[in-house]
Amino acid sequence: MGTSRRLHHFSPAALHILGCILNVLPGIGAELETENLSGLSTDPYKDIFVVRENGTTCLMAEFAAKFSVAYDARASNYVDLITEQAYISIPRGADVKGKCGSNESELQISWLDNAYSFKLFFVKETRNISTRQDHYWKINKVQFSYDLSDPTHFKDAANSGKHTATSRHLSLFVTPAGKSYKCEAQETVSLISSDHQKVVAILLSQIHIQPFGIKRDFIFSEASKCVVDEQEQLEETLPLILGLTLGLLIVVILSVYHIHHKLTATSQVQIPRDRSEYKHM
Repeated sequence: MGTSRRLHHFSPAALHILGCILNVLPGIGAELETENLSGLSTDPYKDIFVVRENGTTCLMAEFAAKFSVAYDARASNYVDLITEQAYISIPRGADVKGKCGSNESELQISWLDNAYSFKLFFVKETRNISTRQDHYWKINKVQFSYDLSDPTHFKDAANSGKHTATSRHLSLFVTPAGKSYKCEAQETVSLISSDHQKVVAILLSQIHIQPFGIKRDFIFSEASKCVVDEQEQLEETLPLILGLTLGLLIVVILSVYHIHHKLTATSQVQIPRDRSEYKHM
C-alpha cells in the first residue's frame, strides 16, 4: 500500500526536510502522501480525498457516500430474527490510504479504529475498436468492511464481528484515459456480504474522480459526464432550443411575408387618383 499519512499532521517545513531525506536514501520507492480534504467541502455529506506521489497529485476523489447495510437483529421476543437496515456515512475525520500505479490505483478510507473500511480499486485498460485502440480507466472492484459489534449503527445485532462486502469484475465509471469522471446523479453499487450473503448498497452522488493522468496538482482533467447527467442537461436545454428555433422561424415567416407583400404591391397596376382621368379609360 506504500507509506501514507494525512498532510496536516506535519508542517510544510517538516515535509520538505522529510522529502529530502527520503530522496537520498537508496532503495526507497515513490513516497505516497494522502489527505482528507472533506473539511473544505461546503456540503457536509461530500468527501474529498487526495493521494500525492513525490509532491504531485496522482489520485483525486470527491463524492457523497451512504452505505445501506442489511443485517439480522433480534426481535422483541429475543428469539426470532428480523432483517434490519443500517445507514452509515463517512465521517469527516476518516483516515486515508492510497496507491498510485501506471495501470492500477487504489483508494482506501477507514474510520472508527478500522471498524469500517471503504476501498475503491481502479484499473487502466486498452481495447481494440476497428483500426484504433481505445484507452480507458474504470473501477473494477469495490469493497466495504463493517463491524456488527458497533451498537451505534447495528442495534440488537444477532451476530457480532467484522464482515466484508465485495463486488468483483465491475466496469464502473468507464472513462477515457486522461479524463476525470463526473456525475451529479446518484449511482448505486450493490455488494454481497460475508454475513450470510446479505446485500450492502453503496449510494454515491456528486461524484468527481480521477485515478490516473492528472496533469496539474489538485486539479481534475477534463470531465467525462455520466449518461444521466447528459440526459438531464439535454432535457433542460431542449425547451430553450425549441423556443429559440420557433422564435427564429416566426421572424423568418414574417420577414418573407413582408417582402412578398411589398413586391406584390409594387407590381400591381396603379389606379389613377384623379377621377377626371377616368374618361380616357
